[in-house]
Amino acid sequence: MMRSCASIVIAVGLLMAPGPSASAQQSYPTRPITVVVPFAAGGPTDVLTRILGQHMSHTLGQQIVVENVTGGGGSIGAARVAKAAPDGYTMVMGNLGTHAAAVGLYKNLSYNPRVDFEPVMLVASTPMVLVVRKTLATDTLKDFTAYAVAHPHELTFGSAGTGSISHLTYLLYTKLTKTQIQHVPYRGLSQSVNDLLSGQIDLMFDQVVSATPHILAGAVKPIAVTAPKRAATIPDVPSSVEAGLPELQTIAWTALFFPKGTPQPIVERINSALDKAMRDESVAKRLAELGADLPADAERTPQALGKLVRDEIDKWVPLIQAAGVVGN
Repeated sequence: MMRSCASIVIAVGLLMAPGPSASAQQSYPTRPITVVVPFAAGGPTDVLTRILGQHMSHTLGQQIVVENVTGGGGSIGAARVAKAAPDGYTMVMGNLGTHAAAVGLYKNLSYNPRVDFEPVMLVASTPMVLVVRKTLATDTLKDFTAYAVAHPHELTFGSAGTGSISHLTYLLYTKLTKTQIQHVPYRGLSQSVNDLLSGQIDLMFDQVVSATPHILAGAVKPIAVTAPKRAATIPDVPSSVEAGLPELQTIAWTALFFPKGTPQPIVERINSALDKAMRDESVAKRLAELGADLPADAERTPQALGKLVRDEIDKWVPLIQAAGVVGN
């Protein structure tokens, strides 16, 4: 009986005493924080993360360390963070690919984006734009679609690779329009762009930020932006809504995540530091130069990001599975 009473006293004492996690949350952060970028150094996600991380380091009083962990379309880096300790010192800068499309692309994906992460905040987004070779005799989405319907299997579409966001947008477009266009997957964006510029392929869905210089130079012909409204950098190009195909909407987004179980006070601390960085004029200017559209205030909560992930999985996974697409 005395042994049982002693056990109860110890248990109650442990419950009442402030644990290490509580004190750690109050003093967080006490050491550098690692942000895993699951893509190559020097790419848009890497550059964006480093810009934000520099400002956040000043706010938090600790260094933000960027670590590039590539492979599997970003899934290797995301998986590493999903399995990391939920102590607030490891995050991942994920995107549509790592936190939505990967569910459909990889049969043995080692993480579940719905449940294995704590969403922090949507960081940036950019729509896609349909561009065609400048010698193709179509100027509107309606005309282009009519041409594609009348010439099945003749047009060639270049993507940045199987399962890339450009490929996903192609799948959505061909499903909506019932067109048959040949897919030519490349190992990255640059070669597909070069082949479009030289006329070796007929069309691409490219991110607005990377397509804009070629559009403004007259090297390619823009048809429509895959968003509800026009893009600021190419204001003469109609949105898919204006062009008569409102269902054709694809946004390339980037967002920050912790491993599941990270305490909410820590999530809120990073959310606040990230929001502060994005409101800094010099930071916002640099992000705008990258072509990043910053989220509205209502989109800057963990709850809003969680909903975005769920909605994107529901949108893209059935499309990927129906097409039988498997990630490399």
